[in-house]
Amino acid sequence: MRKYFITGLLILVPLAITLWVLHAIISTMDQSLLLLPTEWRPEKLVGFKMLGIGTVLTLLIVFVTGLLAQNFIGNYVIRAWESLLQRIPIVSSIYSSVKQVSDTLFSSSGNAFRKAVLIEYPRRDCWTIGFLTGVPGGDVVNHLKGDFVSVYVPTTPNPTSGFFLMLPRDEAIELDMSVDAALKYIVSMGVVAPEHLPTK
Repeated sequence: MRKYFITGLLILVPLAITLWVLHAIISTMDQSLLLLPTEWRPEKLVGFKMLGIGTVLTLLIVFVTGLLAQNFIGNYVIRAWESLLQRIPIVSSIYSSVKQVSDTLFSSSGNAFRKAVLIEYPRRDCWTIGFLTGVPGGDVVNHLKGDFVSVYVPTTPNPTSGFFLMLPRDEAIELDMSVDAALKYIVSMGVVAPEHLPTK
């Protein structure tokens, strides 16, 4: 009975967590329906709440925003809007920080989380996986002698927190492993290991 119970847990727990996360995401995106007048909302038209309609509306808003931003007029409006936000004291610091991080993470030309690396951390002969995020900048460069790289080392099993390190480039071994496979390896605490590749 214990074996069957554990087997059932292994099947149902990941499924339940997946459904819970999807429900939370869809419910959050459904909040975009509040932008519509009360008379236009689905529950007012059909008489009951329909989960997922707001998600479609949110995706449509994101798509149309990206589409409009590609032309001259849309680009001008976005620049004017950002210029306005830059003049509001508290909002300007929050917006600029979030925009800088999002541009770095989501830009196709950026280097954030493009490569998984193997480094010695937190002590010698103890290894962990990190992600190459770029190179040091600012006044930091004036105090580092040699070629250094910036590496983000996530914690297990929550990769959203971690440590930011700057170390010599030759001490970061680039792995022949995708970022997704490395994240899965970290989140699973080493249980879900990537496939073994022959030594080059």
